[in-house]
Amino acid sequence: MTAIINKEEVLWQPSAERQAKSNSSNFLKWLSENKGLVMKDYQAMWEWSTNDIDGFWSSIWEYFSIHYSGEYSKVLDPHSIPGAKWFSGTNVNYAEHIFRTFNPEKEAILFESESHVQRSITWQELYESVAAAANGLKSLGIESGDRVAAYAPNIPETVISFLACASIGAIWSSCSPDFGSKSAIDRFAQITPKVLLTVDGYRYNGKDFDRSESIQQLLAGLPSVEKTIIIPYLRSYELREDQCSVLLWNQFLQDYATGELQFNRVPFDHPLWILYSSGTTGIPKGIVHSQGGILLEHLKNGAFHLELKPEDRFFWYTTTGWMMWNVVVSGLLSGATILLYDGNPAYPSASRLWEFAERTKMTFFGTSPTFLSSCIKNGIEPGKTFNLTHLESIGSTGSPLTPEIYQWVYKKVKQDVWLSSSSGGTDICSGFVGGTLLQPVYAGQIQCRTLGAAVQAFDENGAEVVEEIGELVISKPMPSMPIYFWNDPEHKRYKQSYFDYFPNVWRHGDFIKITSLGSCIIYGRSDATINRGGVRMGTSEFYSAVESHPSVFDSLVVDVPNDTGTSAILLFVVLRGGNELDQVLKDALNRQIKESCSPRHIPDHIYSVTEIPRTLNGKKMEVPIKKILMGTPIEKALNIDSLANPQSIHQFMRL
Repeated sequence: MTAIINKEEVLWQPSAERQAKSNSSNFLKWLSENKGLVMKDYQAMWEWSTNDIDGFWSSIWEYFSIHYSGEYSKVLDPHSIPGAKWFSGTNVNYAEHIFRTFNPEKEAILFESESHVQRSITWQELYESVAAAANGLKSLGIESGDRVAAYAPNIPETVISFLACASIGAIWSSCSPDFGSKSAIDRFAQITPKVLLTVDGYRYNGKDFDRSESIQQLLAGLPSVEKTIIIPYLRSYELREDQCSVLLWNQFLQDYATGELQFNRVPFDHPLWILYSSGTTGIPKGIVHSQGGILLEHLKNGAFHLELKPEDRFFWYTTTGWMMWNVVVSGLLSGATILLYDGNPAYPSASRLWEFAERTKMTFFGTSPTFLSSCIKNGIEPGKTFNLTHLESIGSTGSPLTPEIYQWVYKKVKQDVWLSSSSGGTDICSGFVGGTLLQPVYAGQIQCRTLGAAVQAFDENGAEVVEEIGELVISKPMPSMPIYFWNDPEHKRYKQSYFDYFPNVWRHGDFIKITSLGSCIIYGRSDATINRGGVRMGTSEFYSAVESHPSVFDSLVVDVPNDTGTSAILLFVVLRGGNELDQVLKDALNRQIKESCSPRHIPDHIYSVTEIPRTLNGKKMEVPIKKILMGTPIEKALNIDSLANPQSIHQFMRL
């Protein structure tokens, strides 16, 4: 039986010393001394940041001493979404702010993978490599506005290539090489890249995956590519005589190793990169973010919600197909050392990343609820097994973090650690809600709404609610909102994605509760939520109840309408080895849900499946499965290439 979790319980309180040394406290002091703004706590600062949008973002501009050319007369004009324009008249460069001050001998990147031993890159080496890559790209004809696509893993060469693109003003786009060639083409073909950066293969879960055939398929589907740069990652690689349009990475850098790194300052709203929606219902949408908007958001997020400093060693387990890779790179803006890991986080054992944390003296461990849950199920006790003396912060995002996982972190990892859960999205490449060192951590709750993010909970009528579950909306502009979607000249898809439900208010598609404490609870996707008699229940609450049972490894729940005007709650479970879904287990799961969620939400049917369908980023595909079970043809319900495990879908099709 699941233990009752007191959601008002304070699990951790930052010490007075840590609060005083925090970036957030320094910012409050700066605001008092330079702006005459005295705020007693984080909530007051958040209210100011969202009530005085111009004042807040101009303070961010000044506090971080943004390097720019040109002039601006208005911070924001108009003050509406969509259509907001920021700092018009200025020119900036994202990469310039990474290299404006650095200690040449300090480590900038620490890298490790299943197939490569730990490698260290100093700031001086990073600077020289980015300079060589930028000059090499320019020699290939890459100019401001051209696209460079990377089919590459989370390795230093990918970071170097991105920074080279940013320095030129070229537009970056990446996806992981574990994407199938069709999935990569669906993304990259839209943006017509001139250069493709790729690896020859990669290793995952102890197995080598050669990507030679995929590269040929990619090039056949990307006729715009003029040059291909191959990183020999899996093994040594030799060019054939007929590969005149192909370059090898090391030679490419060596040929331009003597040039200086120059920064092309581009208009504030010039594209920096193109990220992609999950593509669960069709071709992924190309989400375009600006150089200036991402610069300001990542400076703010890194300083005040990740609390990164130059002495930090910042890690988040990610691939290049998830926006958290971009956030990892942003750690360089704070002068921190970023830690890159490529491979299966549970190979050769479920303790792999905790070993990595010990070995690298990691200070910030970024991960997902799925990973932390797997640690619980595998009986791992990191605090007992590993030396985590240096670990100060644990970050989690990707899905709601249950109260049980909060409890486990403080019991089994470290008592004095800042557990910072956050929620945001690819849409802004950051968080709407997240962590702060100025407030305590409560079980099951995200600490705060992030600075400058006018997050509210709306009911169906568009009225704000507190201490009630509502739609997560953002009522005022943020600089890192997309400037547009690629190939959407009239912004139709952009407006449909966010602004169709509430006029001129961004509807994100999640359910949220804003508490009287100022903290937040995310309940999962609003269109996957279970509604019984007016009582709405987020899917995360089901998963917390069901997956706490020792027999259950994974689960998925959907609410499927039927012809009678009612609906059926269908629960799918993946059982741990040796267990069977008999009536005894069904009764136990129903009791768990009744006691932890609500008697109204007991499933109508429970099914055993071998796998839960997940996106390439690991998210459960609740809405597409719901559509399939309602009779929607699979080709209209989802894009099969967006699945990490496409074979899993057949079980649901048979139902």
